[in-house]
Amino acid sequence: MRVMVIIKATQDSEGGKMPSQQALAAMGAYNEELVNAGIMVAGDGLKSSATGKRVRFEGGKPTKVIDGPFAETKELVAGFWIWNVNSMDEAVEWLERCPMDPNSTADVELRRFSEPEDFGEAFTPELQAKEEALRQRVEGQA
Repeated sequence: MRVMVIIKATQDSEGGKMPSQQALAAMGAYNEELVNAGIMVAGDGLKSSATGKRVRFEGGKPTKVIDGPFAETKELVAGFWIWNVNSMDEAVEWLERCPMDPNSTADVELRRFSEPEDFGEAFTPELQAKEEALRQRVEGQA
C-alpha cells in the first residue's frame, strides 16, 4: 500500500530557516534506510508558502490566483515522502524512527493513496488501462 507522509510546516520552515548540517546528515541517513528497505518511493522538501500560489476554482473554472505567503502555518505542507508499506502500522513504525529536531514540535500526517478498487465500477477497465499507460509514461520521463 502506498502512503503519503506529509510533513506539516512550522514557523521555522515558513520563515525560511534551513536545517543544520547535522540535521541534513541525519535525514540523509534516514532516507538511505528507507531506500535500502524498499520503502521510499519519493520525497522532498518544499520552499515556504511565500514562494507559492493558490488557484481558486469556482464552477469548475479558475477564478483567482492568490500569492503566498499563506496565513495558517499549521495547514501548510513543508515536505513529503511517498512510501510503499504493508500497513499503516508499518508506516507509523518507520515514522517513529524519523530524526526530528528535539527543540521543536512537528506534525506529520500519514495518508493512504486511493487505489483502483476504491473507485468501484466508475473506474472501468478502460479508464484503468489509460491511467496505467499514463503512469508508465511518467516513470519513463523520470
